[in-house]
Amino acid sequence: MSENFTDWLRERSEPDWTAVVEHPFTDALFDGSMPDEYMSSYLVQDYQFVDDFLALLGAAVAKADRYASRLKLAGSIAVVTSEENTYFQRSFEALGIVESDRVDPELDPATVAFRDLMRDTRDNGGYAEILAVLTVAEWTYLEWAVRAPAKPDNFVHAEWIELHANPDFQEWVTWLRSELDRVGAELDERERARCLRLFQQATKCEVDFFNAHWD
Repeated sequence: MSENFTDWLRERSEPDWTAVVEHPFTDALFDGSMPDEYMSSYLVQDYQFVDDFLALLGAAVAKADRYASRLKLAGSIAVVTSEENTYFQRSFEALGIVESDRVDPELDPATVAFRDLMRDTRDNGGYAEILAVLTVAEWTYLEWAVRAPAKPDNFVHAEWIELHANPDFQEWVTWLRSELDRVGAELDERERARCLRLFQQATKCEVDFFNAHWD
């Protein structure tokens, strides 16, 4: 291929990719106009991804083709279970979200669809396919978060942006992309097509998830 695999995937995932990165939901985070009820429903549903996302990372560790990759992936698990989990708990307290909604809420269709995608990829996907879904989840969030013009006053908004727009997260996304580029270079046409299908499906899930908590 004459271009990076991840650029090739992203270009073929429009217009959904731009719809995620420039979604009105994120603009409302930036300017402080996000209603608490919208942010609450969003965070409650987003928290339901944590377990499946960790399992997907675990599958990537198991299926990676070299030790250095396993180490990098394993390191990312610590971030999800520490800084990010702490943010969720503090935000739930600030927004007055009751325990039952934190641990066992009624799931939105968009949440169910994305969890199903993660689980199916975890169970049936190869290393490149798992990387494709992980890359969408992380790269789209970096792309929208770095658009923030300033830090909002509300810590629930500000820290959610900061979690996805800091040097460590940027380095992690850069590594994910380079890793997918590396393994993608060895794929045949059918394998690339499977990765593209998953990349597009994950991007559509991201759009649907934002829409579910904005419209």
